[in-house]
Amino acid sequence: MWPQGVSFVALPQLGPILVGLLAPHKLSGWCDSLRKLPWCPSYKALLLVWTAIYSVMGYASYLVWKDMGGGFGRPLALPLGLYAVQLAISWTALILFFAAHTPGLALLHLLLLYGLVVSMALIWHPINKLAAFLLLPYLAWLTVTTSIAYRLWRDSLCPEHQPQPTGEKSGSATRAQ
Repeated sequence: MWPQGVSFVALPQLGPILVGLLAPHKLSGWCDSLRKLPWCPSYKALLLVWTAIYSVMGYASYLVWKDMGGGFGRPLALPLGLYAVQLAISWTALILFFAAHTPGLALLHLLLLYGLVVSMALIWHPINKLAAFLLLPYLAWLTVTTSIAYRLWRDSLCPEHQPQPTGEKSGSATRAQ
């Protein structure tokens, strides 16, 4: 397992590393605004969760690769091809969300990603049940990040949904007067 397993676990980490290189100054305040959501994790928690999720996902892909005989032949085209596509979509969503600050586009990518991960789990299950089950925390985390992206996107389109500082009247209350 040593060289191949380490490679499979390390590969998914390239996306977050790329985001960190593209936007190091934008990451620490990624959710520090009036729109801060109660379930929005801190930057450090975010880094820890993404690192753990990507490591577990990488290990799961290694299990599938190993159980399919290793190499990169035709039998692995669908299970690992789907994994590669979802990994690229995942990295793109990270870039859109953290570097480009486009929660609407990130939301679309996250919804697509959710479907890809569910498909991947269904395809992986007959190959290696543990690998499929190891994707469940990823699906849970995608639910959290999708809800954050949705809320930030909605707030950017509808400023009246943004929390108002105490003492200020909302736009609808002002219009009613």
